[in-house]
Amino acid sequence: MNLYLLPALFLALLNCSNTTPEQSGKESSWATAHELNKRLERGMNIGNTFEAMPSWQSPFDSEDLKRIADLGFNHVRIPIRWEREDRSMASTPYTIYPEFMRTIQSVVDEALKNKLHVIINMHHHDALYADPAGQKARFLSQWQQIADHFKEYPDSLLFEIMNEPHDNLTANLWNSYSKDALQVIRESNPQRCVLLGVAEWGGVNALQKLDIPDDPNLILTIHYYNPFQFTHQAAEWVEGSDAWLGTPWRDTEYERKAVQEDFKSVKRIASEKNIPVHIGEFGAFSRADIDSRIRWTQYLARWFEQQDFSWAYWEWNASFGIFDPKTGSYRTDLADALLKNPIPEPFSPSYRILYSSDFTGNSNAGWILYNNDASASSTVTFSGNKATIGIVKPGTEVWHVQLIKDGLNMEQGKTYLVSFRAFSPDSDAKMIDFRFSKASDPWTSYAGQTFTIDKKETQYELMFTATQSDTQARMVFSMGNTGTPDVILSDIRWTEVIF
Repeated sequence: MNLYLLPALFLALLNCSNTTPEQSGKESSWATAHELNKRLERGMNIGNTFEAMPSWQSPFDSEDLKRIADLGFNHVRIPIRWEREDRSMASTPYTIYPEFMRTIQSVVDEALKNKLHVIINMHHHDALYADPAGQKARFLSQWQQIADHFKEYPDSLLFEIMNEPHDNLTANLWNSYSKDALQVIRESNPQRCVLLGVAEWGGVNALQKLDIPDDPNLILTIHYYNPFQFTHQAAEWVEGSDAWLGTPWRDTEYERKAVQEDFKSVKRIASEKNIPVHIGEFGAFSRADIDSRIRWTQYLARWFEQQDFSWAYWEWNASFGIFDPKTGSYRTDLADALLKNPIPEPFSPSYRILYSSDFTGNSNAGWILYNNDASASSTVTFSGNKATIGIVKPGTEVWHVQLIKDGLNMEQGKTYLVSFRAFSPDSDAKMIDFRFSKASDPWTSYAGQTFTIDKKETQYELMFTATQSDTQARMVFSMGNTGTPDVILSDIRWTEVIF
């Protein structure tokens, strides 16, 4: 061997061991889903671009990928509306036009060039949401074409089957369609990591309905915009959201607990299924006050990281964004919230109790049990300062069994905390829904959350700011489709939060 070649050989071996996104998967073995999720780490959605319609589409700027990488993000998620008539055929053979496929390929190539991992998805497939059976062949054909086109790409390119399935693409149908799409992808990409989302708009509430296939190369992806009245206040595409304008997020202990409660089922299923978790979207609309946006964003980003979740912020340069394309400047406060700021100590207000339940002496304390459908049957007993709801026969909807108290005076602009203790002696994962709502048609929900109730008695909390006044508001516990074991409630309190 020529000894003068040894330094060069050593450098070549060293370079092979430090894989970059564009090398990974070609020169080394494919990473596992857990390894890839760690590499994804922090990401950014290129939103309002390839998933948009022409009337509200932002032009793509390849320099944005360098900006995103230079800030310290590790991946980009590229939402794509493949069904647009200028991009693909609506009838058989459902061809995706080559020029559009080349456009997406150029974006993927540029991202990999900037050492970014890439997620490409199917976004806003409105025809499929409206007519699943009629559009299934097109959906599967499109994935066959996408998968085949990118089959030689490294493992740093990931596929996401569908963004936020909803409407007629129900949870049951989604379980079937997602498996069929995964099978199509696996024909040409047997090892590529695929992200699997959740029906009913992609959030945590429908996770219990998701059937996760037995595939080691899957990542579970969740979208998170709670509390919705904060993150979507005055959003022009959300009916009635103008009334939410001014809703704050103050970063109290109880607001943080609401986040943690929302993700209990995510963490449990991730552990049971040994599947990593990616938060595909989270963000707060620009009409929210900037201090609240910063507090909410930095808490979520750091908390997700503590749970070993990767995440992608929604989005880069539009109404949620951290970059202003008109001025070429960053919204540094939001960027720092995402990438730099630690979690501070929670804010501590004071409290004034407005109502506290008293179930002693067999008193119902004004709480009434309703079986709202013939398919459901339940009973309630009040003893030992506890309300025990026995689900004799579950219904098909959560509102089929409800425990309700009316006549509560809610004032616009005030912040309230609802707390209660609960457990289910025979179940570790019983879901119940709590709402503070209008007591007559249209039964408007002012605030609410779905809670996972365990065998061990635990305190649960919900904090909200009233966006309107109601002198006859009500508290509602709904559990009509939770199965037969009992739910036991106690120490229900309604408290004004004073800042």
